[in-house]
Amino acid sequence: MLRIGVLTCSDTRSRGEAEDTAGKALISMCEKRGWMVAAYHVVPDDAEAIALAITEMCDVDQVDVVLSTGGTGLGPRDVCPEVTRSLADREVPGIAETIRAESLAKTRRAMLSRGVAAQRGRTLIINFPGSEKGAREAFEIVADQLEHAAEMMAGGGHG
Repeated sequence: MLRIGVLTCSDTRSRGEAEDTAGKALISMCEKRGWMVAAYHVVPDDAEAIALAITEMCDVDQVDVVLSTGGTGLGPRDVCPEVTRSLADREVPGIAETIRAESLAKTRRAMLSRGVAAQRGRTLIINFPGSEKGAREAFEIVADQLEHAAEMMAGGGHG
């Protein structure tokens, strides 16, 4: 069973001004697959807060996958991709490339997403868009690969 961490990066949601529909949708989708959501955080679009939450989920909670939502656009406070890269041992570019490529069939704005995917130790970190619709669609694009990715990071074979 996968252990999942969900991180929502949003100034309005962290201040309680808006409900976190994207993060809650990811939690529901993970649970429907039988995966355990072991950590959930809502933080402002702030590099230190994002880094602390990701580090805690990877190093303390020891989740297999961190799914972040928000902070991937072109706004001045959208820093989630930079933080993810700074914490990573290595990038996994095919995941973000595939999300953008498949999302372009639904919206031309997908080309503006700067989300990345990376590995920190035995944890895969994937940045999703901040909207509920975008997060749901991105999840569906990659979900079938997450168990295999976790097995690989744990030293398993290519099966």
